[in-house]
This record gives sequence, structure tokens and C-alpha cells, in this order.
Amino acid sequence: MDRDIDGLVHFHADFRNAELLKAALAGLEEGEYRGLVARESGLILDIYEQVFDHQSFTGRSGSFYKYEGLGCIYWHMVSKLLLAVDEIRASTPADDTVGLARLNIHYQAIREGIGVHKAPADYGAIPIDPYSHTPGFAGAQQPGMTGQVKEDCLTRLSEMGIQVTEGRLGFRPRLVAETEFLREPGTFHFVDVHGEAENLPLAAGCLAYTFCQVPVVAHHAGHPHILITRRDGSVQETPGLELDEIASAAIFERTGAIRSLEVFLGLS
Repeated sequence: MDRDIDGLVHFHADFRNAELLKAALAGLEEGEYRGLVARESGLILDIYEQVFDHQSFTGRSGSFYKYEGLGCIYWHMVSKLLLAVDEIRASTPADDTVGLARLNIHYQAIREGIGVHKAPADYGAIPIDPYSHTPGFAGAQQPGMTGQVKEDCLTRLSEMGIQVTEGRLGFRPRLVAETEFLREPGTFHFVDVHGEAENLPLAAGCLAYTFCQVPVVAHHAGHPHILITRRDGSVQETPGLELDEIASAAIFERTGAIRSLEVFLGLS
């Protein structure tokens, strides 16, 4: 506590939240104040919340669109945090297995906190629809293509292992769960570089997505290599998991010269 020039008592400025106050009280449990701490910790914490009334804080202003302050889940910020953890993970040395394992745990926990993984009752809307935020007293607010979509696209590309190095497109998946690969055959529907709707049969043990409107079929098994299907139907095999500059440029520029890619990741 601090006392001001008028004799009024204030909480110390270091106690930015109740957790910091709890930690300070816990530090007194072994000293001469342990009896007081045991008796009055709850009372002190109650007074702290009564003074600051965090739950009623409405953020930028009391008239801002349905409030984005405390007590509100700001979905875009969750996605920003996910991207930040992913970027740290990408820059962590491969031999730091302990650090990478801890980052993976945090990444998955944050990912599960994004709206699309929430129940409608928690999200306050249909979870696959993008919204800005969900305040504690109402459903999801500000519908539409929020900035969150950008972060989610970036992290999903990273999960798929898509990398561009000096003009070469590569595939080095880091965070794709085995459960995401098909257990049974299926069909992939997509729109190609010419704007035409196309279907692509998929075998069990793979997943599919498009990159620059070129379908990429990723296989969990097989030795690492890429099969390039060209416009004329010919197939070229490339060893490893990286395309050369010419093939990569054809995809980036959406020339249509490459019809599809099959990437064998060698994960099993």
C-alpha cells in the first residue's frame, strides 16, 4: 500500500492485476505477517476488485461498438497471438526440442481458443462466421471479414509447411495433426486459375488445399518427393520437398502451366 499527501491509502502501482497482488501476498506467508495473510487475503482481494471494478471496464470508450474492453473476447487478438507464437517457433533452432515442444503446446492451446473452435453459445454466433469480438453481456459483434482472417490464413499456411525461399516453393509441415489427413477416400472441390470449378479425387491418407489456385495434394506417407502434373497431362517427379524457381514462378504467376502438385511428406 502507498499513502498519498492527503492521507488516503492506495494500492501499489506494481499491482496491475489481482494475480500480481496474490503473488505479493503469497510472498508474505512465511514471514511475520503469515497470520494476517491467512486471515485477510480474501478481503484484500475483494477490496482490490471493488476499487478497480475491472469487469465493468468498457475499453476504449463507453460508446464504442458494444465494447472491446475487459470481459470481452477479442477474436482478432487471439489470432495475432497465435501468429506471434508461430513466428517464434519458426525461428527456434531445430535442436531445441524442449523449447519447440513447449511452443507446440502453447500454439495448440491458443488455436483451440479461436472462435471457429468454440461452441455457438460461447462464440455468440455461428463459429465459422468471422466476427470482431464477443463481449461478456452479448453475442458476437461486428460481423464481416475482419482483420483476423489475415492472421488465420498466415498461420494455416505455416501449419501446412508452405515456405518460399529465394523464389522456390517448399513444403515443410510443422504443425499438421495426423488426424487432419483423410481416413477414407474423398473428393476435393476447388476453383482453378481459369476460374473453373473442378473436382479432384483424393485417396485415404492425404489432404488437399490450393496455393495460388493450384491444387496441392499432401500425402502423409511415402519418401519425400513432389509429383508435378503439367497442363498437357505429363507428370514430372522432383526429389525432396522443394520446387525449382521455374516451377515455382509458374505457380506464383498463375500461368496454368502446372495443373496440380502431389507432395509426399514422408511423415510415416
